Amino acid sequence: MNIPWWGYVILAGLSWGTYVPIIFYGGTELTTKPGTIGGRLASILCVGVAYFVLAVVIPVVLMATRGDEAKPEWKLNGLIFSGIAGVAGAVGAICVIFASKAAVDAAKLEGINPATYRIYIAPLIFTLAPIINTLLSLVWHPKPGEPFHFGFEMPSWHLPVGIVLVAAGTFLVLYSKEAAEAKKGGPKPPATQPADTPATSGS
Repeated sequence: MNIPWWGYVILAGLSWGTYVPIIFYGGTELTTKPGTIGGRLASILCVGVAYFVLAVVIPVVLMATRGDEAKPEWKLNGLIFSGIAGVAGAVGAICVIFASKAAVDAAKLEGINPATYRIYIAPLIFTLAPIINTLLSLVWHPKPGEPFHFGFEMPSWHLPVGIVLVAAGTFLVLYSKEAAEAKKGGPKPPATQPADTPATSGS
């Protein structure tokens, strides 16, 4: 399958962009009683199964069937840091799931729309991630066989300005989308019940 680099970029964006709303809905559907974590645990399990198939079964099959071109060089540093990356990805996925539940529970305790705090989750995650990625890349410059190679060179003013603009734009775009969905799905006000009329004297 010959996919160009920008094709993989689009696929990655689609995957990460749809993850938060999809996993929130999935966990909601798997929940039996409001305020419990069973549905969230079940959604984590589903994510784990998907990871196992896509990130364990398929790579093992490809390494076993595609000859030397699929044979890795098993280096300790590569194994350690690839494992750390996997842990980071899994922890992020789990945190997204429990962030959704915690946000809804907090809003319900305060007697406000359950989506009030949840609408901030996706904007904050996808704003923080590129900022942290950029800041880490400024100081960590690993080389083959030398993972702990650090250095810092003061960037030009374009970098902080760009970070602020991208962060603000990402937050506002995602917030507007989440806010619109929350407004549509918000609880409807209870219908006003007519007051009971006093009984009239019998005719």
